[in-house]
Amino acid sequence: MQLHQIRPTHKSRKMKRRGRGGKRGFYSGRGAKGQSARAGRKMKPIIRELIKKYPKLRGYRFKSRTQNSKSKTAILNLKTIETKFQAGERVNPEALLEKGLIAKIKGGMPRVKILGQGKLTKNLVFENCKVSKSAKEAIEKAGGTIRV
Repeated sequence: MQLHQIRPTHKSRKMKRRGRGGKRGFYSGRGAKGQSARAGRKMKPIIRELIKKYPKLRGYRFKSRTQNSKSKTAILNLKTIETKFQAGERVNPEALLEKGLIAKIKGGMPRVKILGQGKLTKNLVFENCKVSKSAKEAIEKAGGTIRV
């Protein structure tokens, strides 16, 4: 008896039949093992709810107009300006920053919008600030001016 004539005493076990997905090979595009590789799998897409909540952006450089304008605009009411400023003073972004009413956004000076909540009794000069309709009426009624 030669070495090449030796045979095993037990039958060789046939390989487990896997894949069977056309020309996709051993795992048929399902990867190896686990829930996603099994037949009849039902993986619940829990993350779908979170994904749906995010705003869809157009391209990687796109930022929506509302998102941009909101993030760089500081909003103030007349009642806060009334308490911090004396009559005849100038109200501009630099003065508001000094008094601590606004803060720099991303290292830059924010745009300022004045809203008409509260009363204004002092005549103030508003510079480089956007002003709402009701705030404009209140400023002019108090004897103040608005410069753009």
